[in-house]
Formats: sequence, C-alpha cells, structure tokens
Amino acid sequence: MRMVDLIEKKSGGLELTNEEIRFVANGFARGEIPDYQMSAFMMAVVHRGMSDRETADLTMAMMHSGDVVDLSEIRGVKVDKHSTGGVGDTTTLVIGPLVAACGGTVAKMSGRGLGHTGGTLDKLESIPGLLIEQPMDRFKEIVNDIGVAVIGQTGNLVPADKKMYALRDVTSTVSSIPLIASSVMSKKLAAGSDAIVLDVKVGSGAFMQTIEDARKLATLMVNIGTLVGREVVAIITDMNQPLGLAVGNALEVRDAVEVLSGKVAETDPLYEVCMLLATNMLLLGKVAGDEKEAREMLANAMRSGAGLQKLQQMVAAQGGEAAYITPERIDELCQVQRKIPVYPRRTGYITGMRAERIGTAAQMLGAGRETKADIIDPAVGLMMHVRLGARVTCDTALCTLYVNDEKRLAEATEMFLSAIEIGEEKPDYVPMVHDIIRKCLS
Repeated sequence: MRMVDLIEKKSGGLELTNEEIRFVANGFARGEIPDYQMSAFMMAVVHRGMSDRETADLTMAMMHSGDVVDLSEIRGVKVDKHSTGGVGDTTTLVIGPLVAACGGTVAKMSGRGLGHTGGTLDKLESIPGLLIEQPMDRFKEIVNDIGVAVIGQTGNLVPADKKMYALRDVTSTVSSIPLIASSVMSKKLAAGSDAIVLDVKVGSGAFMQTIEDARKLATLMVNIGTLVGREVVAIITDMNQPLGLAVGNALEVRDAVEVLSGKVAETDPLYEVCMLLATNMLLLGKVAGDEKEAREMLANAMRSGAGLQKLQQMVAAQGGEAAYITPERIDELCQVQRKIPVYPRRTGYITGMRAERIGTAAQMLGAGRETKADIIDPAVGLMMHVRLGARVTCDTALCTLYVNDEKRLAEATEMFLSAIEIGEEKPDYVPMVHDIIRKCLS
C-alpha cells in the first residue's frame, strides 16, 4: 500500500477502505508518512469530503493511535461533555458537579486552552492548590467517591490527532467538517466515557459561523458515536455573545459558583445552556427517565446546595482549597490592581457582539494564551454588564476590565469596543438553543 495511491484515490472522490484509512492514520502517527503527503491527503478530504463510514473509520484509527483510557473500574454510566469552544463558557464547572449531585458519573479529561481565555483546566488552576494532573488510579478513585473529576489528558492520548491538528493549522485544512468531527470524537472516545453530550457552538465567537454548518458537524459527530456504539447527543447553542457574563479564569469560576448558589436567573443564557446540557447528561446516564424528571432533579440539587457542595468536594479531592468555593470567599480569587469600566461612544441598542473579539480583549489582559508557552494571570479578564438587545447610553458601563498589567490595556479596550455594535432599533430575539441532534442512523 502506498500513500501516493491513496491521495490519488481520495482526490478522485472515491471512498477509502477501513484498512486504507488505518494505514494513513497510523503511518502518519509513527512518522512513516511525511507532512507533505499528509497535507495533500487532507486537502483532498477538504475538496472531496468523506462519507460517515470513512469519518468513523478515521476517528477510530486516530483513537487507537495512542492510549485508550479504560474507565470500567468506575461505577455507573460515565457521561462526558464537550464544547466546540466559545467565550465565557464555564458550563463544565456547573454541570459536572450538578450531574454528580443527582447521582450521575462524570469522568472528564480536558485539554489546555489556546486563545481567548484559558480552557477548563486553566479555570480550575485559578483555585489555589488544585492539581489537574492526577494519576489514573487517583482519578478513578475520586470519581467513584464523589461522582465527578476533571483532569488533564494523558500525554499519549490520540497522537495522530495531535500531529494532524498541528498540520491542519498551517495548510488551510482546518475547515473540513469530517476532519473536525474525527478530531473531536477521537479524543472523546479515547477518554473512555460511555456517553457524550456535545455542545456545538455557532456564531461570531464560534468556529461554525452558520447554523447549517453547525448542524452538519453535529449530525456527523452523533452518527460517528452511533456507528461505534456510543450514545451521543449534540446541542447547537448560540455564541453571538459571551455565554456567561464573566470572561476570564477565576472570574468564570466565580460565575459557576454563582449559578450553583442560585444567584443567576433561570432566564440567563448560561443557566439555560447548563440546564439543557445537564438534562441530557442525566438522560444518557440513565439517571433520569425523562426530561421533566431530570429538570426536577437538577433544580433540587441547585436549591439544596448539593451541586455547589459537589464542586467543593471535587476541588478538595484534587488538592485545591475548597474554602474559596463559596459565595462569601470566591471574590478573593478575582482581586486585581485595577477595575476599569468601559463605556460606549454612542446611545442606542446593542445590536451585535463579536464574541471572539471580546475573548481577544480578555486575552490581551493576560487571561488567555497566544502561544502555548504564555503564562495566564488567573485573576484578570472582564465582566460583561449588558446583553444583546440592551439599550445603552454613554453613561452605561458595557463591561469592567480586571487589570494587573496595563501594557496592553489601551489595545484591549479598543478591541472590546470594536466588538460591540450599537444601532437605533432593538434587534430581533435570537434563541440560545438552535437545535438538538440525536441518533439519526437507521
């Protein structure tokens, strides 16, 4: 079998066999296939696409290119959640503890954030003492004890994806839906969970810019899960404004604590999305029989404080100082040298937000990375004070910047202001949830 023949076959629009796809993924992971041939192959995929069966085969080949985590020692149905990225997206820190408080099992592995704010791991590391690197035996022990843990991925998880992901970024092959789907699903499947809830973002702060593309990606990932025997649900949610009001690391932990403490209105976008994701996790985990029962269980866990208690237990189990994870002390993690309000330059309605630019403004203050070597300042970022559709005047604070290093303050302020569109008429309502994709293979 020769790589050049497989490139020609895919360039001609023909389907590859399972054996051929495994040859490509494993050969590239082992360094036997050079970058230039893999680049040509991925470009052929961009132009010719892949069938669902091919994409599932590629997913499994990538999954088995390295370690595959065995979670069979953990009791119950293990349910994972994955977001395709966004701004102010702190759902994991809310729904993991909530689902565990209802009797579910959440054994989650996450990667580092690059760009915007940090990822879930960076948010957790804003809590003093918390260790996201845990031995696998300890990880399983924590989940069995309290029902939830979030740790970093093992070093050899899906090496084929790591190499392909790096190459896609420099060969203009990032936008291929089959390549995106196989990348996401290979990591989720290798992490060992029995069921997966996918939060597929769409809008100005997401990779998928149109609902049509988001639906294609969501459907493909659900189909892949079905083909390989996993229960998968994909929820398409709006990312045309930050999901939560906080954009930062400790700030987003504070957001999570406020949701779990019942301080966030049920009409708030972050609350709405968290409840929908958690509902589907309880259903896939066989903890609740229907949506109504799941919602009642989650509401009770919120009202009773059981969800917040689970977050405190998880933090303590992973070495963190859980005393900070209370409404009374969480502000201590968000202390900065200056808090600077930002005001609009005209009166009108908020007609649009470029969520990616809002995330970039927080990154400029030190809340995110431009390169993997960058060090995050956990306390900095910004707090939004307005949502889409709000009427503002020149005296209305749009946000407050949390600042320790003022080197890029002016640049961050201008970046934020460029993200806010103000018009004369109130915009039409845009729902937070656009669609829910469930198993659709016959």
